[in-house]
Amino acid sequence: MRLCLKMSGGRVLMRQLLVCFSILFLLGDSAYWARGDIVGTPVDNGSPTPSPSTSGDARGHPRDQSDIVGKLRSGGDKSSTDTTWSQGLTLGANGPIPVIVVDQFGYPTKASKIAVIRDPQMGYDNVISFTPGTTYAVVDKSTGKIVKKGPPIAWNGGATDGVSGDKAWWFDFTDVEIPGTYTVVDVDKGLRSVEFEIDNHVYQNVLKHAVRMFFYQRAGFEKTAETAGSDWADAASHMGPGQDRRTHLWRGKPGIKRLIKELVESDVSEIKDLHGGWFDAGDYNKYASWAARNIIVLLRAYSENPNAFGDDSGIAESGNGVPDILDEVKWGLDWLVRMQNTDGSLLCIQGLDPASPPSAATGPSYYSPATTAASLMGAAAFAYGAKIYSARSEADLRAYGNDLATRAKRAWDWATVNPNVLYCNKDGNSYQELDDAHRLFAKLEAAVYLYELTGDKGYKGFVETKYNAIIPDWGPNQWQSNEQEALLYFTRLPGISAQVRSAILTKFVTNVTRNADQLPMVLNDKDPYRAPIKDYVWGSNASKIHQARLYQLLAMYGNDAAAATKADSAAMGYLHYIHGVNPLGLVYLTNMKSAGAEHSASTMYHWWFAPSSARWGRVSGTTPGPPPGYLVGGPNPSYSLDKCCTAPIGTAEYQCHGAAAFSLCSNNYVPPLGQPALKSYRQFNENWPVNSWEVTEPSTAYQAQYVRVLAKYVR
Repeated sequence: MRLCLKMSGGRVLMRQLLVCFSILFLLGDSAYWARGDIVGTPVDNGSPTPSPSTSGDARGHPRDQSDIVGKLRSGGDKSSTDTTWSQGLTLGANGPIPVIVVDQFGYPTKASKIAVIRDPQMGYDNVISFTPGTTYAVVDKSTGKIVKKGPPIAWNGGATDGVSGDKAWWFDFTDVEIPGTYTVVDVDKGLRSVEFEIDNHVYQNVLKHAVRMFFYQRAGFEKTAETAGSDWADAASHMGPGQDRRTHLWRGKPGIKRLIKELVESDVSEIKDLHGGWFDAGDYNKYASWAARNIIVLLRAYSENPNAFGDDSGIAESGNGVPDILDEVKWGLDWLVRMQNTDGSLLCIQGLDPASPPSAATGPSYYSPATTAASLMGAAAFAYGAKIYSARSEADLRAYGNDLATRAKRAWDWATVNPNVLYCNKDGNSYQELDDAHRLFAKLEAAVYLYELTGDKGYKGFVETKYNAIIPDWGPNQWQSNEQEALLYFTRLPGISAQVRSAILTKFVTNVTRNADQLPMVLNDKDPYRAPIKDYVWGSNASKIHQARLYQLLAMYGNDAAAATKADSAAMGYLHYIHGVNPLGLVYLTNMKSAGAEHSASTMYHWWFAPSSARWGRVSGTTPGPPPGYLVGGPNPSYSLDKCCTAPIGTAEYQCHGAAAFSLCSNNYVPPLGQPALKSYRQFNENWPVNSWEVTEPSTAYQAQYVRVLAKYVR
């Protein structure tokens, strides 16, 4: 039975009755309907619901990850049980096409809370049309009672957003602060949002899953059923002959004869033990510069809010008395240590053989030579790591920190003598070399942490000489949060020039509060989804997180309390976007049903969790898909046809990644002639019709930045 309500003005009694009946229907409890109560556990009332196998709905493996990390689950992980939220919604490329989107995990009690109601005008989902009813309500799921109701307010007077292609309305329920489980209901139309929590600890276990992503990305480490979950258990990867413990120098793309000759006759002095570290992204390569950045970002997250990180996330080191994030970062640092040569320089890249699962890889591992950029980034990571670990109470970690300090200085010294050692090739072990500007920043950041560590005025002098060249006069922009953070961090160190301190702070506060592409974007309601960025580029979710971080920095370093409050609220808007307040109504973290998200990313590009994998390619009712907590890259601004659209019908290539339902050639997924080719980021399809892996590849860099932003709001 489907209930469709239309209400006429002025009939108060009828309105109240219809509110009650509508809420009862939306909660989906036929047993309690018979009694006339509104409370009770929702049940499926027979309305059509999307099939788990064809929606983007992360419903989980039958075991529902019950064997993942008992410590994590006992710490409060709340699996979503909201099975009726999608009733009445139309199925699209990513599952149910939502009309009311909220943060699916929820909101801290004092946070701004705004549901977004959407009516698609352009894009793959403009097959639906939705005009909200006049009355919206927040309903307490445990009691069935309305705790707030009111009308939705049209965004920008009913305009269509040129980026998302949507008309939108906002329903503000910020004043709902009592902890509990809630849903937002369109009383007139008989539709609702997914359920969500209001609680000051709402992101605690989300953060644990986000940090655990690095554990799954570990190379050369066994993932047991106890630590990784039985669905993702795997032996230690890349530990066979010619692999990470015996990594060879890359000398160009070898033929089979050359490969055999290299493995048999290589100079033994060139063979290096480079096991460990993290797979960088969806591929298995390991980059010194990127790993160093992740180490710094994760340690900054810990330093700012150490209480956010416990010793109970269920990784192999959990329960050892050290916060799990420090254990995880140490895993990355240990690999970076192995990448350092005796002269202080750091090798730039290690290339690994792909396979699914990683332990199935049998091909050799290669490393590429030392570079200035890798050495400078290593110096920065070692120096900041030395600060954190040498301050620990454990004797072994203090000694570890002291060793990192020595390594930082040696890496700095080598890079200073060798300022222009570059590496880039196109024959298979390519390294994304830093340009001049980013090498300068790497050196400045290393100098900042080395000055804090040693008090050596030479490092301070370098920063005070070069600081003005790091951020352009009009900056920072959405890609410069790391640069800005290092400069701001410097302003709080003792003994620096008052003039330099003032110049850094004044420029930052002025530009972020006045530049039209910064805080004014939020204050002027530029984005109906409350997370504006200047440009959508590859990996747009990373841009969202970097922008949020700039607002967090404004709240931390600005001297205006009112502006700080606005900036902090603005930063949270980007988290809400990642958590479901976006045109797809999709949590951009994989497989998060176990943490309370009913509609999360169910697939991504990854060599282990490849879309072609029958077991790990997609979360469904029968397959586990990728593990929880991976932040995918997000929608991109451009559009490219998959080869399935030009391949002959009936061939394997015709079906996009083996799924006919997701073929870009099917009617629902091809933009009509004359329509801009995926200008609308709503047309991102996690099922691979557009931009293939570029759309949804995860990255440890995205992940670290997300952890840093999220950790600030974890209690």
